[in-house]
Amino acid sequence: MNESETVVQELQAAFPFLAGRATVQRERRVWVDVDRDKFAPVFGHLAKNLGFTNLLMITGLDAGADLEFIYHLARSRGLIANVKVRCPKGESVETITGTFPGGHIYERELIDLLGAKIDGLPEGSRYPLPDNWPKDEHPLLKDWKPREKGAQDA
Repeated sequence: MNESETVVQELQAAFPFLAGRATVQRERRVWVDVDRDKFAPVFGHLAKNLGFTNLLMITGLDAGADLEFIYHLARSRGLIANVKVRCPKGESVETITGTFPGGHIYERELIDLLGAKIDGLPEGSRYPLPDNWPKDEHPLLKDWKPREKGAQDA
């Protein structure tokens, strides 16, 4: 059994509901599809108990009625775990800054670009959009359209 398969087995032993939802995509790539209400314990287990000590990035996607977030974590020898969670638009996910303080920059990006709601994220400046960008404009949403020039003044 290789390292990726061992991680999947350990996850499924700790969280039986992950049966069929934690898989090896290919060598050194583990994918975990987790429900939003189970995200925090699974994410914490990967980081604290299974050695995924590096947060690489968070990918955010507009999946229609939901937003989808993929948290990319790595072990020191190159094994990557991709943890996917869906969240209905307008609802929230928990911050990961308690485990990865530097994750705030990725979470701010999700807020600015997709309109994500992140519970527990400490206050901070906007990123990556400029401070004068309209707060209700999220340019990575599929239905976003730029305002016409002068419409902001109306």
